[in-house]
Amino acid sequence: MLELSALEPECFYWARRRETGGAWEIVQISTVFGTCRDYWTVARTGSDVHQMVDDYEFLVRVALPEAGIIPLSQAAE
Repeated sequence: MLELSALEPECFYWARRRETGGAWEIVQISTVFGTCRDYWTVARTGSDVHQMVDDYEFLVRVALPEAGIIPLSQAAE
């Protein structure tokens, strides 16, 4: 498990809710409420719901692909 101090803003992680011990899901560390670590929240993929970082346990950071990604700004061209 990752320590909360190892999290980075705007990155994606495999995580699950602590209280329920439910299924692992991909979440993003969001800075929508502020860039200071105290204001970070967890944004669940496919939802606009934000929850407290302390409510989750984090397994591993999701690595982004290294090549072959077309930026959205160029995708429609």
